[in-house]
Amino acid sequence: MTSHTTAYSDLKTATAQQVRAAIRTRAYNGHTSGLAAGKLQCNLAILPERYALDFLRFCQRNPKPCPVVGVSDSGDPFLPTLGADIDIRSDVSKYRVFKDGALTDEVDDINALWADDFVTVALGCSFTFENALARNGIPVRHMETGRNVPMYRSNIDLMPAGPFAGKMVVTMRPIPAHQVDQAREISARYPQAHGAPIGIGDPANIGIGDLSQPDWGDAVEVKDGEVPVYWACGVTPQNVLLDAKLPLCITHSPGHMLIADVAEDAETTILPLKK
Repeated sequence: MTSHTTAYSDLKTATAQQVRAAIRTRAYNGHTSGLAAGKLQCNLAILPERYALDFLRFCQRNPKPCPVVGVSDSGDPFLPTLGADIDIRSDVSKYRVFKDGALTDEVDDINALWADDFVTVALGCSFTFENALARNGIPVRHMETGRNVPMYRSNIDLMPAGPFAGKMVVTMRPIPAHQVDQAREISARYPQAHGAPIGIGDPANIGIGDLSQPDWGDAVEVKDGEVPVYWACGVTPQNVLLDAKLPLCITHSPGHMLIADVAEDAETTILPLKK
């Protein structure tokens, strides 16, 4: 624990290990968009082992919002395929705790909640391709303004598995009309980070009523000459887990990702579950 506070701006050039260290010592508890450029950022689902196989089936059937990049052994809080020193109990800046289908708490440490049957599933995050967009001169509005990406509930059905089902959550980034095709091509290179967009243009086409009122994250301006572009979002499994009404499960808070040591375009290894 520490009484020192680290600002987001102080971490803009920090390594993944340095960002995790600031989070682990409670020096930083903010969002991770734009941090540790080039490193894979991960959404999280932590759930009892008896539900893990169905959840992994669900992810396999819905790879756009749920691209699996790592799975822990049962009861093991470490993810060695993503980073040698990652401790999932403390290395995320904010967690959400769900009990019986209700959000009951947001915490910055889950040591007291950890159980011997927990399995951690790490899922790719769209933050990992945003740096590639910026490197190619494509504006990423929420990064430019120091905000969290806007996230919305959509009307896109997901393929169910066991108790897991629901609608897709999407992120939105305003893209200049002449760069939409380029943004599509760049993001398609990152299938482990949701890949190419799932929609472009009118938000009503995917069930979004008002872009100025995101369900999570921060609203951003869509300027003249820009087009709203939508990508599948790793907050999707949070809704799915909530609807499944598991007795206990834990996720990251939207925008507060686990930053891995592996490159955003690296092939990751998924460990088999162990009893």
